[in-house]
Amino acid sequence: MELCFRSLSQIPTPIILLFFLLSCFSFNTSVAYDPLDPNGNITIKWDIISWTPDGYVAVVTMFNFQQYRHIQAPGWTLGWTWAKKEVIWSMMGAQTTEQGDCSKYKGNIPHCCKKDPTVVDLLPGTPYNQQIANCCKGGVINSWVQDPSNAASSFQVSVGAAGTTNKTVRVPKNFTLKAPGPGYTCGPAKVGKPTKFVSQDGRRQTQAMMTWNVTCTYSQFLAQKTPTCCVSLSSFYNDTIVPCPTCTCGCQNNGTQPGSCVNPDMPHLASVVSNHGKNNFAPLVQCTSHMCPIRVHWHVKLNYKDYWRVKVTITNFNYRMNYTQWNLVVQHPNFDNLTQLFSFNYKPLTPYQDINDTAMLWGVKFYNDLLSQAGPLGNVQSELLFQKDKSTFTFEKGWAFPRRIYFNGDNCVMPPPDAYPYLPNAGFRPDVSLLVLAITLLSSVAFHFVRI
Repeated sequence: MELCFRSLSQIPTPIILLFFLLSCFSFNTSVAYDPLDPNGNITIKWDIISWTPDGYVAVVTMFNFQQYRHIQAPGWTLGWTWAKKEVIWSMMGAQTTEQGDCSKYKGNIPHCCKKDPTVVDLLPGTPYNQQIANCCKGGVINSWVQDPSNAASSFQVSVGAAGTTNKTVRVPKNFTLKAPGPGYTCGPAKVGKPTKFVSQDGRRQTQAMMTWNVTCTYSQFLAQKTPTCCVSLSSFYNDTIVPCPTCTCGCQNNGTQPGSCVNPDMPHLASVVSNHGKNNFAPLVQCTSHMCPIRVHWHVKLNYKDYWRVKVTITNFNYRMNYTQWNLVVQHPNFDNLTQLFSFNYKPLTPYQDINDTAMLWGVKFYNDLLSQAGPLGNVQSELLFQKDKSTFTFEKGWAFPRRIYFNGDNCVMPPPDAYPYLPNAGFRPDVSLLVLAITLLSSVAFHFVRI
C-alpha cells in the first residue's frame, strides 16, 4: 500500500498528532553545546616567548573556562600533528609519552621526534628544575567556578627544525584533548594577538613573539556511550520512593558478562576490587537495578508555613573512583529563594542573566570535598532550605523536584515525570506515559490503513 498526500490538509489528523508526539522524544545530538554553560570551553594558548637557532621556545597553557566541568585523575592528554618536520628538543612541566625515531640525530638527542606527539602533565613532587608555573598536578584541572586559581595547566616546550620568524613558523594541526578519555573536540589553531605578560612588580610589560589559540568543547555523547549518573526521588507526603530507571547505565549480565558488577555482600570484597588493577579507571560498580556509578537522591523532607526543606544525597557505587573536587548542578525554579544551605558550597549560575533557577553545589574543603569510593563512606549529603513564593510554590504535579541535575558536568538521567511522588489527595493520577500513548496511537493508525 502506498500513501500519497498532495497537500497538508489531506493528511489525517492522527498521523499529524503522531509525528508531533514522536518529535517530543527526539534527542538533539549536536555536540558540544551546554545550555547551562553555553560559553564553557577549554582554551589552549600557545605563546612563543623566544627564538632559537633552529626554532623557538613556547609556553603552552590550557585554561578551563567551564564553570562546573573539570578534568580529574588520571588527568589530561594533549596531542597534535606538526605542520612540517619539527622535533621537541626539551620540555619543562610535561613530557611526551613516546620519544619516537630519533636515530638520525647524533650527540644531542631530542626529547621527541614523533610527527604526532602526545603530551601528559608531570606528577606532583617533580624536581623544581623541571617545573614551571601551573604545572605538575598530574593533569588535574579544576573548574572555573569551583577553584579558579587551579583552573589552568602549563608546560614549556623547545621546538627545533621549525621556523625562526613569524612568517616561517607553521602552527600545528589536528589538536586532540583527552580528559582523561574522549569527549572534547578541538578546533583549528588560530593566530591571534600576542599575549602580554606583566612582571611581578607590575612595572614592566613584555609580550610573546607569536600566539595562537585552540578552543576545545565537550560533548557527553562523545565522552561515553551510556550515562554516568541517575536521579531518584522521594517526599514526606508519599511513601513511594521513585528509584533510578532500570538499566539506566547498563544491565546486570551475569550470564554473558560475569564480573560486570560487584555484590557488596560477597566475601573477600576488598580482594575482588583490588584484583582489577590500580590503573584501571573503567567503572567497577556495585550491582544495582540502575548500574550507575553515581546516584543523586532528592528528598522533599519538610514543609513549613513560609519555607520548605530538601535533603540531597550523592552516593558513589564505583569501587574504582574517589571523586575529588566533585560538584553538582541542579536546576529548580525556587533557587531564586534559597535561604540556607548546610555543609555544601553554593553559587548561582545565571546563563540567561535574569533567570536564577540553577545552582552549583560542591563540598567544603577538607570536610566533604572528597566523595569516597563505593562503601560505607561513599556518600555526601546536605539540606537546602527554600523560602516559598506564594505565586509559584506547590507540591502538585512534581513541581518540588528538580528539572535537571548534572554530576561533574554530566547530565543525570531523571525518572519519567509520571512516576514522580504525588500528593495523596491529588485525586486522579495518570498512570499512562506519553510513550505508551504514542505506541497506542501508532497501532490505531496502522490498523486504520490496513482496513483501507
